[in-house]
Amino acid sequence: MSTLASRRRRTVDFWPGFVDALSSLLMVLVFVLMIFTIGQFVLSDALSGRDKALAALNAELAELARSLSMEREAKLKAETAAGELSASLATTTDERNALRLTLDQTNATLTQTQAQLEGSESEVARLTADINALAELKKQLESEIASRLAQLEENQDKLALQTELSAKSAAQVELLNRQVAALRAQLDQLAASLDLAKAQSKAKDLRIDELGKELNLALANKVNELQRYRSDFFGRLREVLGNRADIQIVGDRFVVPSELLFASGTDELTPGAQAQLDQLAQTLLEVTSEIPKEIDWVLRIDGHTDKRPINTARFPSNWELSTARAIAIVKHLVVSGIQANRLAANGFGEFRPLDPADTPAAYTINRRIEIQLTNR
Repeated sequence: MSTLASRRRRTVDFWPGFVDALSSLLMVLVFVLMIFTIGQFVLSDALSGRDKALAALNAELAELARSLSMEREAKLKAETAAGELSASLATTTDERNALRLTLDQTNATLTQTQAQLEGSESEVARLTADINALAELKKQLESEIASRLAQLEENQDKLALQTELSAKSAAQVELLNRQVAALRAQLDQLAASLDLAKAQSKAKDLRIDELGKELNLALANKVNELQRYRSDFFGRLREVLGNRADIQIVGDRFVVPSELLFASGTDELTPGAQAQLDQLAQTLLEVTSEIPKEIDWVLRIDGHTDKRPINTARFPSNWELSTARAIAIVKHLVVSGIQANRLAANGFGEFRPLDPADTPAAYTINRRIEIQLTNR
């Protein structure tokens, strides 16, 4: 029993070893196949690279063969050209030798010619002197011949002119006499016309003088008439404003201090100034209603300041201040009934002073409004 059991155990133990050996063999085969596959892949890749390299080498070889062929052709051409150059060089050498021979002959001829020239220089100098002398003699003879020809032509012209004058002198004298007679007749006519024109001009001058005197007389009458209305206006205005010492009549102007009408540095009329201007407008309306229509009168308002400068946003200088004050008076008179076309506003700044001194009194006199009734 024990022997049987032992045999059974031995029989059973054989197969696992066989299986293990078979497995190991399979693994070895798989490994070998794998190595073989990898080797095949590597070899295939290497062969492919070698094929490409071989193709590149073949292409380079073909290019080298083509270059070698071109170099052979170039060498053949160069050899041909060298042969031609050699032949040309030989020809050129022969030509050079011939030219040297010709040059030697020419030098010899030139030496002989120079010797002949040196021998004939004195002869040439003598011939040159003779030629110059002959040329000078020729010039003198030509000048003398030209002078005599000119004299001959002049004498011929004089002779022809004298002959022609002797033939035409009588006819020309007759023609001149007739022309002088005609000119005298025309001169007499012109003298008569001139006397008539002088008489007419004198009459016109007398008429112009008479018209000028009449015009000056008419203008003087109108000026005198306007002066009469101006005096009447100033007289009534003096009565309205009262006999104030600070209000003056200077020449043909009515001078009013600016302080009576405006506050310092402004162009706004004070209430008292507005009332006085209303009275002035009423007086002007009364006086001008009597002025004839043919007298073209105008009331001129002139603004003046002193020389002290002003520089404000509204009045950058005394020009603006004086003009603004004159315009303010004109606007008030228009509101009071005076026609705008009969008014004129002017601003003179500090440039027309009555007193040029630099004193407070002079400043007061120069700050003024001047009112003038005048013609245009």
